[in-house]
Amino acid sequence: MTDSRRIAGLVGPTITALILSENEFMNPHLYDLQIPPVVYLSGTLIFIAGLSIVRVHNRWSAGWPVLVTLTGWFCICLGLFRMFVPEVYEQGAKGNPTAVLAGEALLLGVGVLLTYKAYARPTAPSPE
Repeated sequence: MTDSRRIAGLVGPTITALILSENEFMNPHLYDLQIPPVVYLSGTLIFIAGLSIVRVHNRWSAGWPVLVTLTGWFCICLGLFRMFVPEVYEQGAKGNPTAVLAGEALLLGVGVLLTYKAYARPTAPSPE
């Protein structure tokens, strides 16, 4: 559980900050001049982050720590997608704003939950 909390303490606030700062209401012109090399570079960084998470935290037990593992695998897939087809990612971000907002809302929820789990006081084990 300690590894889960430590990784969630990094991943949760990072996801939250990224989603809020990339939101079209907070930063409306961020995607106006995106070019494929920038999308590729960000995909590479996302891929490395996801691979790092999965290498140290590939746990599939029930409970919130599985969100850390799922986040790592999601980052691997998103990074590969952005690396191999950056033009499609760029067009998709501009083409379907409702899907983008729904995805951002989901990721924001995951980021907030991971942040809470990482920094909340751990519950004491119940006496048996």
